[in-house]
Amino acid sequence: MSDKVALILRFHPVGGEDVSVVCSDFSDEREALEAVAQAIDEHHGLVLNEARYEREPEEHGVVINLANVVSMRVSKTDGAATGQYL
Repeated sequence: MSDKVALILRFHPVGGEDVSVVCSDFSDEREALEAVAQAIDEHHGLVLNEARYEREPEEHGVVINLANVVSMRVSKTDGAATGQYL
């Protein structure tokens, strides 16, 4: 199993502003996207154990309600033109 990496998960909710979470729960972008897709398919929230909301200094557990998320981007860097959309 590969090491966990810091990924930036950027969620765009319906009628709201983007929310970014820096997360170390996944090995790569594909694993993160698969976890989000599974949570959406099963109508569950996304549970992150090692996450920092909006660049907070400490990691916390975070639950994200995906019911109102229109799109989601996963990347290793925080830039407008990076990552994949779901």
